[in-house]
Amino acid sequence: MYFSVTGMKKNSQKTGTWAEEKAVKFLIEKNYSILARNWRFKKYEIDIIARDKQTLVFVEVKARSTDAFGEPEVFVNRQKQRFLIAAANQYLLENNIELESRFDIISILVINNNITVKHLEDAFYPSLK
Repeated sequence: MYFSVTGMKKNSQKTGTWAEEKAVKFLIEKNYSILARNWRFKKYEIDIIARDKQTLVFVEVKARSTDAFGEPEVFVNRQKQRFLIAAANQYLLENNIELESRFDIISILVINNNITVKHLEDAFYPSLK
């Protein structure tokens, strides 16, 4: 994935870091409190853990330089959702948190130096299976 945004390095790790920075700034502008970034449990990772009033929000950030294969958010498949749910459950247990929680996706699309940020609240729900 290569973006042509000024000052951005041309590799996926740098792109991911850039996108997460953009997402954090976006959430702060919406008055979210950022509690953790890149929180890990085993092989799972939650990009951003935030608080929106009385709701704990687990955020997955996806960025792409083209929408030829779909919007960035479509790349959060069922397996990725299961990983996020498992990690979120562990975070809640470790921190003894009993707040309402939800899973959001922040989708960042960069085409010809135009940046589109889309925030999908309640993007998916934990299922019984």
